Amino acid sequence: MHFSMWLAHTAVIRWLSDSVPISTFVEVLHYFSMFLLVGSIVLVDLRLIGVAAKRRNATDLANDLFPVMWAGLALNFLSGFILYAGAAPDYVGNHVFYTKLILILAAVIFGIIVQANVKKWDRPTGIPVSVKLLAVVSLALWIVSILAAVEVPALTGVG
Repeated sequence: MHFSMWLAHTAVIRWLSDSVPISTFVEVLHYFSMFLLVGSIVLVDLRLIGVAAKRRNATDLANDLFPVMWAGLALNFLSGFILYAGAAPDYVGNHVFYTKLILILAAVIFGIIVQANVKKWDRPTGIPVSVKLLAVVSLALWIVSILAAVEVPALTGVG
C-alpha cells in the first residue's frame, strides 16, 4: 500500500493524471495500442483456425503482424502503467483488476507461443488440429480479458 501511495503521488504521475489533455491522450493511446495488440493476434489466430486470410501463408502473415503486436504490447503496457499509477491505491486489493492482469498475461504467453512456432505449424498439408485449438484458446483469453477490463470500473468504480 505504501508503494501505491508513493507511486500515485509522484510528480510525473500527478502531472500526467491531472492534465485533462494528457490523461485523455494516454487513455486513447491505451485503447489504440490494445487494438494493435489484440487485432494482430486475432488475425493470426483466425488464420491458424482457417477462417481468415486464407490466401496468405500463416508464416508470412505472422511475420508481418508480430512487429505490430509487439509495438501494441509495449505502448499498451506503458499507457496502462500510467493509468494504473494515477489511481494505484484504488487498485490494491481489486480482484477484478488482478484477474484482468492474469488473463492478459496468459493471452500474451499464448501469443508468444504462436510467434515462436507458427513457422513449423504452417504446413502444406494444413494446420494441425491441436494448433487450431490453441488459437481458439488464445482468442477466448483475449475476449475474456477484455470483458474483465471493462468490468473493472463497472464492478469496482476504479478506472
